[in-house]
Amino acid sequence: MLTSMAFIFLAGLAMAAICQKLKLPRIIGMLITGIILGPYVLNLLDPSILSISADLRQMALIIILLKAGLSLDLTDLKKVGRPAIMMSCVPASFEILAFFLFAPAFLGVTRIEAAVMGAVLGAVSPAVVVPRMVQLMDAGYGTDKSIPQLILAGASCDDIFVVVLFSTFTGMAQGGSANLMDFVNIPVSIILGIALGAAAGFLLSLFFETAYAHRHCVRNSMKVIVVLGVSFLLMAIETWLKGIVSVSGLLAVVSMACVIKIKSVAFVSKRLSEKFGKLWLAAEVMLFVLVGAAVDIRYTMAAGAAAVLMILTALIFRSIGVALCLLGTSLMWKERLFCMIAYLPKATVQAAIGSVPLAMGLPCGQIVLSVAVLAILITAPMGAIGMDLTCRRFLKKAGKV
Repeated sequence: MLTSMAFIFLAGLAMAAICQKLKLPRIIGMLITGIILGPYVLNLLDPSILSISADLRQMALIIILLKAGLSLDLTDLKKVGRPAIMMSCVPASFEILAFFLFAPAFLGVTRIEAAVMGAVLGAVSPAVVVPRMVQLMDAGYGTDKSIPQLILAGASCDDIFVVVLFSTFTGMAQGGSANLMDFVNIPVSIILGIALGAAAGFLLSLFFETAYAHRHCVRNSMKVIVVLGVSFLLMAIETWLKGIVSVSGLLAVVSMACVIKIKSVAFVSKRLSEKFGKLWLAAEVMLFVLVGAAVDIRYTMAAGAAAVLMILTALIFRSIGVALCLLGTSLMWKERLFCMIAYLPKATVQAAIGSVPLAMGLPCGQIVLSVAVLAILITAPMGAIGMDLTCRRFLKKAGKV
């Protein structure tokens, strides 16, 4: 396993640096590294690390979501209001609709199989989007109109919405029927996740404040460990309550970080944000290399031009959904276009659930995985490059006219 970890970090960073020199996003180098090192090309990664790949990717996501929550200003988010709620479900719904309408003709699948495929492809990638939104918030780009906050909040809830729909559609594809409670679970999961995280954040803030008041200095490094431990516990609670009540662990993590930012002394949340920013440097490499390792390049080659056409059609529908969410806002056309670009990339969710229909024995399993893999390779670089090239051109820096 140690050899595999060495390959992941050294080769991943080297390829990321090469891509950066070529004016390409670092993520592309990391994804390519994972594909090359993975079991479908050179097979240099130890099976033991691949067996815990999903857990490692989840840990990396937790770190960046903590960083995001500690950077998120809720007063700015309140200014956004309705569009933030709509961005969490409308664009994904439009993309699923595109698959439902066109995938049977393009890819020869049934309507319900098309819905399953749409649910796999419908989620935006927080691993690609969140770090860039955090950077924009730190630099002040678009923050006057809360654009990074809008995208960050929408992308966080978008995944929950899509994953719940995925569970519903796969149940239908297996011969079951849609359960009304599956759809009710979407808002329940969001509300309980926010409430659970807020409670945890309040208790942690109280703990840090009490320790400081009694002159028991808790080092920032220790605070990071405590916050990480509670975050892992929140994710575990989601698993424990599965089948009883739906709770979003990832949203609980973001909510906890937001409350810590609000309730703690300003310099405490700032130092915590900086610490998690440094942790993300390592977590980012781990996340994207392991996402790349999950990609089976053989399925990509088999997918063909029809899959590419389907993906691009779905992205057009998704962009229309984003545009509808932003109707009535004060955003200029350039800012709206940036929001559309920011909602293009896919990676983590597709890597996590793309192979599930195949494992379940669904007839559409192989084509769903093929399209999911192809979507990662097309949209992750497209969205990352698009955001990097347009953020300073399309968004105004705070304070500038």
